[in-house]
Amino acid sequence: MSTITPTPSAALSATTATTGISTDTSRLKSKDNLEQAGQKFEAVFTGMMLKSMRQAKLADPLFDSKAIDTFTDMQDGLIAKSMAEHTPLGIGKAMTDFLAKSQSDLNQPAADSPP
Repeated sequence: MSTITPTPSAALSATTATTGISTDTSRLKSKDNLEQAGQKFEAVFTGMMLKSMRQAKLADPLFDSKAIDTFTDMQDGLIAKSMAEHTPLGIGKAMTDFLAKSQSDLNQPAADSPP
């Protein structure tokens, strides 16, 4: 009689095997993930701001087409991502700081802070 060795997928819980959703939430409470979420939020916010500014159209464009609009949207997305990485407005950091207050394991003890 042969012995059956469990595969990594067999080690998953029954709910995970049927739904495909991981029940391990330990990775969600890391400072790096929170900072990345803040940076992505900053990029989304900046992108929305750029889009609103483009929609204001103070003059009629010389060349107007769907292709130019699509290219401009892609360019604005890259600019927003770059701005969030290199010169953030601060809204992502404010969100990160606010969310970090509610997660006690991410906060440093008061003894570590300088006087």
